[in-house]
Amino acid sequence: MLSKKRTIEAIDLMKELYPNARGELNYDTPFQYLIAVILSAQATDISVNKATPLLFEAYPTAEKLAQASLEDVMMRIKTIGLYKTKAKNIIKASQMLVETFNGEVPKTKKELESLPGVGRKTANVVAGDLFNVPSIAVDTHVERVSKRLRICKQSATVTEVEDTLMKKIPEERWVDTHHTMILFGRYQCTARNPKCEGCLLLDLCAEGQKNINIKKTNKE
Repeated sequence: MLSKKRTIEAIDLMKELYPNARGELNYDTPFQYLIAVILSAQATDISVNKATPLLFEAYPTAEKLAQASLEDVMMRIKTIGLYKTKAKNIIKASQMLVETFNGEVPKTKKELESLPGVGRKTANVVAGDLFNVPSIAVDTHVERVSKRLRICKQSATVTEVEDTLMKKIPEERWVDTHHTMILFGRYQCTARNPKCEGCLLLDLCAEGQKNINIKKTNKE
């Protein structure tokens, strides 16, 4: 397991690769960001960015989307995975925003999680990015990178990964670290064929060193 010091060193090296790490979802307002994040669950940011212009053109506010027909919303986001369930959730979430929060995106994680379609990860992302609430959202990239680097146990649950990262990384760096790890996992430490050779973190990464040794053995 990487120590707290070595974990921060690993994050610093990732930061060298992605110095301006930020979310890649497109949006104009807090409401639109909330909806985009809900839609991004088990889907790529690219697919969401392709669908949301058509959605937000017709329904740019919570008030508009709250009154939308399910069939029309499904038609506008049908290229996104799980679009039927997500269409129901974003309409219901918009209705709750209007009825409970005066059409505004709530600022606390607890309130965010009360919205249909918003789980812990989505609440962490929205609270961190929109309101700078210290948060680390653990998606598949963050979980994979954390386990490959041995920042946490291989058997750790998503919640345990989040808790371990919060213990090892200063609170003021949580939001930035979340985005940095996502980009590192998305483009460098990929699920298949990670780019271990020449990686800045290779000296810290037991998994990467193992992969390199396996490739060398296979060549021999």
